[in-house]
Amino acid sequence: MKPAPQRAFITGLSLPVIRKLVRTVWTYRRYTIMTVLVRNESEWCTLRSPGRRPAAGLGRSDSYANRHRSDFNSGVRVTKDGRSWRIGAATDVEWIAGHTTAGISIATAIPPIFDAYATTYQADDVTAAAYEHALVEDLVTQTPEQPWWLAYLDTGAHDIVFPRAPRVSLYWNWPYVLVEAGPEQALTWRTGHMRHGQGSLPDLFFPADRSWLVSALWDDTWTCVGGPEPLINTLQRDPLANARRVRSDEDALPPGLTRE
Repeated sequence: MKPAPQRAFITGLSLPVIRKLVRTVWTYRRYTIMTVLVRNESEWCTLRSPGRRPAAGLGRSDSYANRHRSDFNSGVRVTKDGRSWRIGAATDVEWIAGHTTAGISIATAIPPIFDAYATTYQADDVTAAAYEHALVEDLVTQTPEQPWWLAYLDTGAHDIVFPRAPRVSLYWNWPYVLVEAGPEQALTWRTGHMRHGQGSLPDLFFPADRSWLVSALWDDTWTCVGGPEPLINTLQRDPLANARRVRSDEDALPPGLTRE
């Protein structure tokens, strides 16, 4: 369980100055979200530490944080592989933020808006490269050619590709670097994530048409998928993808795995 938010007092700033400050800021490493709050004459802020998801009701929602930073990332671009890439803003994930439900179902990671759902994880006898290439290839075969949004969760311990880029907030105000790229970049831009030291996939990604969503939460060793029936059927038939269909309201924990 995450600890309750800690308060840190801001001194030397007048109330008008505080009100002009950006409401939500992020830090790059060991903390996720610092939200500036004003209460009458006192000026203080709350600071949330990163890590596992909190108990229901703790902390502000991702939709709150994104509403107060909705224009922060607009127009930001970064350079990699000899070209420019667009950094996403809160408006690009507003269909996810605030539309998931705390609990043990797949709806904790995936909004309940899709026709079908599945969980997937790397089997012990399959390499990270083989598993991730199979997953992406299955997604590509079921998706018209278009950009993909790739989101890298800033845990403070894993590669987020563009460490100086602005973040968006999802789930429990977790900070993600969101960039518009494609399946090739999803497989090549990073090395090492929470689920495997040699893995490359983003922690969350989806196509521009939002026809499916793939998301692995901070403390999960598996990945959740929501999308159309043909996609989930394709994943189920692929032994390397190691996918299991689930209902939107059932426990998403794959057999043989444990929650940390």
